[in-house]
Amino acid sequence: MYHNPVLLKQSVDDLVTNPDGIYVDCTFGGGGHSREILSRLSDKGRLFSFDQDLDALKNAIDDPRFTLINQNFRFLENSLLIYGISQVDGILADLGVSSHQFDEAERGFSTRSNAPLDMRMNVMQGLDAKRVINDYDEEQLADIFYYYGELREARKLARDIVHHRKIKSINTTEDLKKLFSYLPPHKVNKFYAQLFQAIRIEVNQELEVLKEMLVQSYTILKPEGRLVVISYHSLEDRLVKRFLKNGMFEGEPERDIYGNYKKAFELVKSKAIIPDDREIEENSRARSAKMRTGIKV
Repeated sequence: MYHNPVLLKQSVDDLVTNPDGIYVDCTFGGGGHSREILSRLSDKGRLFSFDQDLDALKNAIDDPRFTLINQNFRFLENSLLIYGISQVDGILADLGVSSHQFDEAERGFSTRSNAPLDMRMNVMQGLDAKRVINDYDEEQLADIFYYYGELREARKLARDIVHHRKIKSINTTEDLKKLFSYLPPHKVNKFYAQLFQAIRIEVNQELEVLKEMLVQSYTILKPEGRLVVISYHSLEDRLVKRFLKNGMFEGEPERDIYGNYKKAFELVKSKAIIPDDREIEENSRARSAKMRTGIKV
């Protein structure tokens, strides 16, 4: 299977309120969410799905209501305008890396396989993990590890990498992992997950892309349109939670004399939805998922 969609029914239940409406799936992947959305639409409904990964194009759905756009969802608004779409009824974004990308060893996303340091979701872009590890200076690496991987020992990790690459280039995932072979076994899995996450976020500019998509989503959603986002780590979820609350990523909104502020969205549920035990058992990658849904005010 290319990708096992997470929180499939719950997300589409929240998303589709008008069978005749126009919807967007920001992360097409294997098409699981898109197929479920199409099953809820009438003949008048339309679905536009985005994916920057060329591999995902092989999963395109043969349906006159469906359009697959080979583009990063940071270009959401302009890409839809090309098709004459300025407003939509709902937007779904299932963030993170697809099962296919993890399972394709040569993509370099997985900590389990020895592969070239790549981690690009769009293989046509220039920046890859090898360039980050071998070309970024010590301060840049430390910031990436600290802010994107939440690794407390970020400074030391950056120093170790810079020292080693003066002797020999770091070209593969195993080259990188060998630098930290001194770690105690019980810390290895979590450490590498955080390290690879940090590098991947930098390579794909994931947090900046997410911010751009969220801002554009508010612009193109119709009043009472719905935004559904499934995130997989606290950095993403924090941005989504804050944006759905007040339309901002940092700082505080202006309040009136009564202490009230203008809301961007009404939350469908106050707390994030998480997969149940059965889904996690069937799909281990669902264990860290959190889904939040907002209705545009």
